[in-house]
Amino acid sequence: MTTKEASAAAGGAESSLSYEQARGELVEVVRRLEAGGSTLEESLELWERGEELAGICREWLEGARARLDAVLEAEDEDAGEDGADEEEDEDDEGDEAE
Repeated sequence: MTTKEASAAAGGAESSLSYEQARGELVEVVRRLEAGGSTLEESLELWERGEELAGICREWLEGARARLDAVLEAEDEDAGEDGADEEEDEDDEGDEAE
């Protein structure tokens, strides 16, 4: 998933946030909420921002998972094709021995 796709899925306003940036800001939001001392309004704003940031992180992670799955699937297909070639070679060798 591209940065553009991740930000579009998460609301579009954070088009320049990488996973690391979103996660870092989310850690700060959580720290501020846990520290307390904020007004109810400030706490709600922090919570909402945290939800947005969590969505951005989720989209990045889902995109990374999809890319990894695609690579693993391609490797499995390549291994399956290589295995089929080896089986054909073994069959040919068996015919020569007879």
